[in-house]
Amino acid sequence: MQTAPNSATANLPRPVTPLGIAVNHLEIAIALLAHAAIPSEAAHHLQKAFELMAGLDPYLEQTATPASSALADIAERTRHEPWQAKFDEGETVRPLEQEMLSGHIEGQTLKLFVHMIRARRILDIGMFTGYSALAMAEALPADGSLIACEVDPYAASFAQSLFQKSPHGSKIQVDLGPALETLNRLAAQGEPFDFVFIDADKQEYVQYYQTLMDSGLLSDQGYICVDNTLFQGQVYLPEAERSASASAIAQFNQVVAADPRVEQVILPLRDGLTLIRRV
Repeated sequence: MQTAPNSATANLPRPVTPLGIAVNHLEIAIALLAHAAIPSEAAHHLQKAFELMAGLDPYLEQTATPASSALADIAERTRHEPWQAKFDEGETVRPLEQEMLSGHIEGQTLKLFVHMIRARRILDIGMFTGYSALAMAEALPADGSLIACEVDPYAASFAQSLFQKSPHGSKIQVDLGPALETLNRLAAQGEPFDFVFIDADKQEYVQYYQTLMDSGLLSDQGYICVDNTLFQGQVYLPEAERSASASAIAQFNQVVAADPRVEQVILPLRDGLTLIRRV
């Protein structure tokens, strides 16, 4: 029987990364075996595995550069927004949830990538409430620009209201509509991007990638960064255990790996973060 969440846990995100899901399984296993007659050595190793895995994400959070107050506000506001109610009432065009937020560690990683390549033009495909967009905008020079694609009007408005609280929010232009339509229109304008972050409809990842590579949207020295490329670990588990989105991500990973025009690596950060460079 599933119990109702108490006030302390009601707004906590559910585990959606391979590490978070594994920690949850270990926690349940340890609780189930607490009163079982299992060898003490086995219990010791289970507990040690749990401690090593459960402590990793909090330690990364503690040791990373703190998020700006504007980014912290986006995270807090996103966590407390009643997303399911908004969808049920027809205010959002698709189901949204707080777990879609990029978050502190990924945001800081993106920010450092932007600094490292000295990007001036960024494309964010799949903005949600704007955490990744603002994190990257904070690393842009004063005359830099970021175009953020978002299909949901409510999420776009939510993000724009929060961008106004940051001195870097003016660098962000929100483009409302299906991402593929936006990409085709931007390609027709002929202005390439130095850095592209993909975190939108998983079923369209291959199309996003092919459009970026074939249309001139990515500059000759440009980089693509792609979120959720481990998809809860399903991409390397048996195919029978994959959701439709996980199968789409697995296909995307294969397409990129087979493309001689690029070199790439999947970083085991949160739900998998792929970094791609045109060669």
